[in-house]
Amino acid sequence: MTTPNDTTERPGRKLGLFAAIALVVGNMIGSGVFLLPASLAPFGWNAVFGWLVTIAGTLVLAWLLAVLTKALPAARDPMGFVEEGFGEVAAFLVAWIYWVSVWTAVVSIAVAAISYLSAFVPWIGATPMAPALCSIALVWAMTLINLRGVHAAGNFQILTVVLKTLPLLAVIVVAAIVLGNGSAEIRPYEAATINGTDLRGAATLTLFALLGFECASLAAAQVENPEVNVPRATMWGTALTGLIYLLVCSAVALMLPEAEAVASPAPLASFVARYWSEEAASLVTVFAIISCVGAINGWVLMQGELPRNMAMRRMLPTWFARTDARGTPLQALIASSVIATLCLLLNASRSMQAIYEFVLLLSTSAALWLYLACALAAWRLRIARMVALPGAVYAVWTLWGAGWEASGWSLVLMLAGLPLYWWARRR
Repeated sequence: MTTPNDTTERPGRKLGLFAAIALVVGNMIGSGVFLLPASLAPFGWNAVFGWLVTIAGTLVLAWLLAVLTKALPAARDPMGFVEEGFGEVAAFLVAWIYWVSVWTAVVSIAVAAISYLSAFVPWIGATPMAPALCSIALVWAMTLINLRGVHAAGNFQILTVVLKTLPLLAVIVVAAIVLGNGSAEIRPYEAATINGTDLRGAATLTLFALLGFECASLAAAQVENPEVNVPRATMWGTALTGLIYLLVCSAVALMLPEAEAVASPAPLASFVARYWSEEAASLVTVFAIISCVGAINGWVLMQGELPRNMAMRRMLPTWFARTDARGTPLQALIASSVIATLCLLLNASRSMQAIYEFVLLLSTSAALWLYLACALAAWRLRIARMVALPGAVYAVWTLWGAGWEASGWSLVLMLAGLPLYWWARRR
């Protein structure tokens, strides 16, 4: 068992560039893309422009993280960037609320995966406690994979990313074919329908699907040659995911009749059924489950790395920083999964949809504080100020879009972590 001060490198056990890209793409592509087109359909072309705004804002923040990684290699990760700019207490507050965001993300995606699975196993949805218990089993299955080491988790992430992108690429290809041969058409563009209210509403929805681009930076300690590979993985992973989302969601929202898209519980499957076949459409649900499982794997990796990094900085008890012979933060992983399990048990009486909605909004609003803090830290440190300012403005805009209630609760939870920080520092 290694101690928190053990800095021995194990390059063969770390994530290479492709695994780091897979971590970013895999954590960003979860359950949202399979459901989002139904929510975006009423916005029409406003949804397309909403995607463009959100992707541009996310790329600005991703590029800012890449610049900070190169400019402050000793800081290593976003916690270090915030600490350089505003001190240790601010770094703890941001890291703490992001940790809350991570394990709530694990909970929400696990519930979504079991919700998809219930289409094949109806008794899950009809049996009390079954959704929560199945979600718990899935969380611990992914925890066991991560306990085998970051290399095993990285290989599993690459496999699931390849599989989860297949139905998304199929939608893009099908859309191109039917538009090319004239057997389908898109909703006509009307400039008069573009307005600030619908644009902001669409952009707020698309924001939820783009969280996770910061994962390579947060796991920099587990990435080979992080000064080079972390910026590349962050930018390439974000750009690739944004392009896929833009094409897939725009195709479904603009090519399916609005009434059909809004009413569909699986809009991607409805699109494939309409323009390809029912048999192919049934596979979309299978790939949706795979997508969720891959996202859980990536977020479980993060929920072990984050408290480990916090403990290395003495923001949490050093117990969280201990690793096994493979360099795996065994105790941090188990503790985080126990918290996720308790969250699922406390909400076991709710329906799957209610649990999903309850934790998803909290997870999203909590993550936004990290983006804002990094942008402000870059501005204060005079690093890439031309990007830091729009990045900070975009982060504030997205916090506003997430809603005052969710942002307020995330702020309360952020401050609630201070007693633990003071206790850790005294020890």
